[in-house]
Amino acid sequence: MKIAFTINGNLQTVDIEDGNTPLLWVIRDMLDLKGTKFGCGKAACGACTIMVENEEVRSCSYAVKFAEGKKITTIEGLGTPENPHPVQQAWIEEVVPQCGYCQPGFMMATAALLEKVPNPTDEDIDQNIINICRCATYYRMRKAIHRAAELKNNSNS
Repeated sequence: MKIAFTINGNLQTVDIEDGNTPLLWVIRDMLDLKGTKFGCGKAACGACTIMVENEEVRSCSYAVKFAEGKKITTIEGLGTPENPHPVQQAWIEEVVPQCGYCQPGFMMATAALLEKVPNPTDEDIDQNIINICRCATYYRMRKAIHRAAELKNNSNS
């Protein structure tokens, strides 16, 4: 089965035997984009979070067949070292990561949140950013989310 989608601005076509294969494995194993992580495999932890059509998606439970014709963004496509996305810049400024394993998923969930809620309150963050961090960097992440909103809003001015 051939499935075509745009990932990080590039048109990709994958030939896959089973359309129910989780998109996570296509991204990591077929496209060699290793930023999206495997955590629980049950869409609970958020390590595998990406954006599909600017919506947060847990790629470990999203069948690749549903990606047909869609625009997908992974952490590799969020920004560049020369021009980081406001979320990436805020993560750097606030020195968020500890071990860092879960951080790409948190950054993708934050980028999706800021698409819907440009100035999130603490309650908005609590309701929408439900990923899990074993290192418990939640306090720094909250600061970074507010900083990312500020950076994003200033860049849109």
